[in-house]
Amino acid sequence: MKNSEIKALEIEELNEKLRAEEDGFQKLKFAHAISPIENPMKIREAKKLIARLKTEIRAKELAK
Repeated sequence: MKNSEIKALEIEELNEKLRAEEDGFQKLKFAHAISPIENPMKIREAKKLIARLKTEIRAKELAK
């Protein structure tokens, strides 16, 4: 997901996307702990996306 797409979302949509991404991240971590996943870079990408979502949520809260 691009930064421009993230900035276009409202706070409620960002919170929903954040919950979904955190769930997916947990599943990736569990799958990787049991047996190594095919592309471990997905874990890093998921963490970065979660951080970008949290940053945008906080920026929108401060802008109010």
